Amino acid sequence: MAASSARCVWRRAMVPSLVVILGATGTGKSKLAIELGKRLQGEIISADSMQVYQGLDIITNKVTAEECAQCRHHMISFVDPLVNNYTVVDFRNKALALIDDMHKRNKMPIIAGGTNYYIESLLWRVLVDTGENKDCGDAVDEAGNRMRELEKLEGSELHKRLAKVDPKMASMLHPNNKRKLARSLQIHEGTGVPHSRWLEEQRGQEGGDELGGPLRYPDPCIFWLHSDTKVLNERLDGRVDEMMSAGLIQELRDFHIRYNQQKVQDDSQDYQNGIFQSIGFKEFHNYLTAPEGISTEEKDKLRREGIEALKIATKRYARKQNKWVHNRFLKRPGNNVPAVYGLDVTDVSKWEETVLNPALQILDRLSKGEEPAIAPIRVEGAEQRNKLSYNTCDLCDRIIIGDVEWAAHLKSKKHQYHMRKKRKSDPDSDLPASTGEPPVSAGTSPSEDCDETSQDYSTHVRL
Repeated sequence: MAASSARCVWRRAMVPSLVVILGATGTGKSKLAIELGKRLQGEIISADSMQVYQGLDIITNKVTAEECAQCRHHMISFVDPLVNNYTVVDFRNKALALIDDMHKRNKMPIIAGGTNYYIESLLWRVLVDTGENKDCGDAVDEAGNRMRELEKLEGSELHKRLAKVDPKMASMLHPNNKRKLARSLQIHEGTGVPHSRWLEEQRGQEGGDELGGPLRYPDPCIFWLHSDTKVLNERLDGRVDEMMSAGLIQELRDFHIRYNQQKVQDDSQDYQNGIFQSIGFKEFHNYLTAPEGISTEEKDKLRREGIEALKIATKRYARKQNKWVHNRFLKRPGNNVPAVYGLDVTDVSKWEETVLNPALQILDRLSKGEEPAIAPIRVEGAEQRNKLSYNTCDLCDRIIIGDVEWAAHLKSKKHQYHMRKKRKSDPDSDLPASTGEPPVSAGTSPSEDCDETSQDYSTHVRL
């Protein structure tokens, strides 16, 4: 069936109210968004935390001028690269206003991007808005500076401070999770209200549950573009090679000289804020900062190392993005988790057959109030899982966050080794003979807001 024959007719009261396209980097999210936008009178909102900044167009894989001409895009290249306090709250406020405006103009909002917590901020009421991100530059700067001050402290000190003002929140966070500890302290300092209480109010809203706040829109249509891992890895390696051919090195060099060189000389660059944390820029740090007298052979070696590091980081990020889809949508039962329709992008030669036409057919049925012939991906498992339970293993000297991760640790070879060693040195110990469970300190907790990172909070860190 030709793509043109699967066209959707939209009522003024749009169903669905918006389309969200999820997927790892390199799966074709922008391609599908543009093709749907042209057919559905839609406009695209980029949900990419690096594409909001001006510059580094190649490394952040921004849409081209030709692609923008096919369908209107928003939230791309409007933040100065030296701004380092642009937050997900800023994104959410601007994007929600855009969605409202599109609805008034009878345009279909299409959200496409790979920054998970940006997407969550639009789908769910999950952020704590303390009022610090309004149109007040001084307040925003002060909040950003305070976060950086807190993050300079040791994780143990942050955890100790948080335990005094918000013990419930402290029980959910790993001592090494400095950013979230700092964020919780900042929220308490700015509002006088414990972060955990904000989250309890959030869950108590109509439509909310133990997993978090309610959906903003009752009927989103969500597509997940997925691919065979081996095929995707090869595609990502190829994309890095294409970036090199498109002038990536020159782009990085120019950006480094203009925005980064002085920071490096002043020893003030940590690659943890703003556009400087973009995958691809920091991987070429050694190449970009190499001494002028370095030999051609040494320079080429640093260049090759940068390319390899970029390929590794890109594939690692793709795995993280897919893991988030599994954890946030497919393994989290609840009334506020919308259906997800999977589209296989492994064979791009069959794009219309396996991606575009199925997406159009699903949207057509939804627009008519009918159930799509293609079923959404079913939730894996029906039980509630506490992803923030705080567990300690005295044998292995570790803190592990999350029920599933804790169960996996108990079965791990390292834990079993310590079990055998303990039983051998202390035959009278009360450890079980087979799987042994050391003393556990666990806390049940609500879902954390996703201000700084995605909802994948499971942490394994040696103390």
